[in-house]
Amino acid sequence: MSQNSKLIDRRDAAVAKGVGHIHKIFAARADNAEVWDVDGKRYIDFAGGIAVMNTGHRHPKVVAAVSKQLESFTHTCFHVMPYEPYVSLAERLNALVPTRTSNKTALFNSGAEAVENAVKIARAYTGRSAVIAFDGAFHGRTMMTMGLTGKVVPYKSQFGPFPNDIYRAPFPNALHGVSIDDSINGLKKLFKTDVDPQRVAAIIIEPVQGEGGFYVAPPKFLHQLRALCDEHGILLIADEIQTGFGRTGKMFAIEHSGVIPDLTTLAKSLAGGLPLSAVVGRADIMDAVTPGGLGGTYGGNPLSCAAALAVLDAFEEEKLVERGAALGKRLQHRLKDLAEKASCIGEVRGLGPMVAIELFNDDEHREPAPETTSAIVANAAERGLILLSCGVHANVIRILVPITASDAIVDEGLDILENVMESLTAEVA
Repeated sequence: MSQNSKLIDRRDAAVAKGVGHIHKIFAARADNAEVWDVDGKRYIDFAGGIAVMNTGHRHPKVVAAVSKQLESFTHTCFHVMPYEPYVSLAERLNALVPTRTSNKTALFNSGAEAVENAVKIARAYTGRSAVIAFDGAFHGRTMMTMGLTGKVVPYKSQFGPFPNDIYRAPFPNALHGVSIDDSINGLKKLFKTDVDPQRVAAIIIEPVQGEGGFYVAPPKFLHQLRALCDEHGILLIADEIQTGFGRTGKMFAIEHSGVIPDLTTLAKSLAGGLPLSAVVGRADIMDAVTPGGLGGTYGGNPLSCAAALAVLDAFEEEKLVERGAALGKRLQHRLKDLAEKASCIGEVRGLGPMVAIELFNDDEHREPAPETTSAIVANAAERGLILLSCGVHANVIRILVPITASDAIVDEGLDILENVMESLTAEVA
């Protein structure tokens, strides 16, 4: 019996069934965009820990920074005895995140915590309670963020009721027949039928939907959304948890549109694999919460802060935003070539290296193909490529390869994907 099989048996006996996993593969070690399992097999990582490893596995700067911090202390709780790395990181994030004025930052552990606290801050600042999210959104698995998330299975099934004063609007999606006007009119209809805009604290949006399917919010739509928020005194929250830190060819996805949010949530690739998240926003908004209203025992852990500072150093010194833009062109070129050969691909889309293909069973691209998608992910893993699916219909394959991956590694992974799709197409034919 393989080591993977033995560990699967132990996992099934010891770990709650609700904690899912995609691949029956246990990692033993990793380096940049490569992972080796406990049986010694090598894989190319196109998942990146779900967009966490933008700077690659075990980036030398991150390893060195965490090792150095370990020699001093691992935890004091920032609320009890604060420490300089938290402050330094806040200063750097304040300078990085797009703003109309000066920023302030609060640090937490996970993306869901960042979203929860962004909502708290928005409510404190506006004195309002309602929040609007979009179809297909993913904002987390806590009670508030499940309410904001726009996908039932597996994220919301069995767990209701959810917090009230959450409303949902259509996300613009040309492939599926939802125009920018449809989305804006959907919001205006909400204001007429469900919630007074004067009661809405915030509208939260992913500039590129992550779990929802890598649908890109058109710049025109984001500008209209910004104007609508300004008209009614509503805060605009940009959820950059999956899109941030070079994933779209700019530091943050919202920069492609030129729209300035009021609050921005960050996590995933912020700390190069260590748990850390942040809310960054206008100083006057961030300061609306009284002392003690934000935080948590582990929020802004010193090891994670040290890692995040090293991640930001890597972006500056290695020009990783520019590298991400070049990688995105390479990925999109190859995938568009593949789409010309594989009729099941209905669309290649994304920004920068945040790229996806959506699969259908019919040439008219009306019938999603979740079974084909699942088969591609499984077959690719057998050949040494780790992929992730996503989308409300589970028919989208997303690519989240580390930005630091070499062109040779990226091409090797794309070759595997192309071979998998060719073999599956041949089987169907």
